[in-house]
Amino acid sequence: TMMLLPAGTKVHLALGHTDMRKGIDGLATMVQEVLREDSFSGHLFAFRGRNARIIKILFWDGSGLCLFTKRMEHGGFVWPSVHQVGESVTLSHAQLAMLIEGIDWRRPEQQWKPRKAG
Repeated sequence: TMMLLPAGTKVHLALGHTDMRKGIDGLATMVQEVLREDSFSGHLFAFRGRNARIIKILFWDGSGLCLFTKRMEHGGFVWPSVHQVGESVTLSHAQLAMLIEGIDWRRPEQQWKPRKAG
């Protein structure tokens, strides 16, 4: 999965776990009241459920709030373990792409290396 994000778009990872029953309105409220960020900024806000198999990413596309959801069939999404409620960390666009694929974005390892050029 490759997401093309406009330059300057920040990716905020909400630390801790989030109730995945929350939809657009509940997550937008969390962005404003817990993370103290603007839900309508155009930035991405990522949330993970307790069991690490589901993530939701909330963002404003200029005309409405959008919600991306992914459930991993095997493995889970890597999340920082130490946190305070209301904290978030900012990821690069490349780290977000790795996160969505289930790769440990904190210590990416090349999975495959070519044997020779050409």
